[in-house]
Amino acid sequence: MVVDKVDDETVDRLFHALADTTRRDILRRCVRGELSVSRLAEAYPMSFAAVQKHVAVLERAGLVVKQRSGREQLVRTDPDAVGRARLALDELEAAWRARVDRMALLLDDGPPDGEKTRTGRPASEENDPTEGPGR
Repeated sequence: MVVDKVDDETVDRLFHALADTTRRDILRRCVRGELSVSRLAEAYPMSFAAVQKHVAVLERAGLVVKQRSGREQLVRTDPDAVGRARLALDELEAAWRARVDRMALLLDDGPPDGEKTRTGRPASEENDPTEGPGR
């Protein structure tokens, strides 16, 4: 599955799910292979129900897929979900890089003609060598 853009609601669910240490650990363990919820629960000092809730958050975020096999619920990762998280971060990075590039241009070129500088003087008068200091 190829995703061009990730909507804000999906991004919120992804990063909420990834914000918790236990959920990140569950995700890492499931990347190595499919595990039952009961097997996952053995590794944590919390109740089975608490681990089920963590898995449910990961499932709502689309990071894992849960499938029933007999009496067990098996959990596996969804590889496309990691791509969605990466895409969301790439979008943020692109926005920040564009902002930094615009700031760099402004700093390199100074303010456009006609705009006032921090001193309140027009940009064209700011560095006028014919004026003495302290005008």
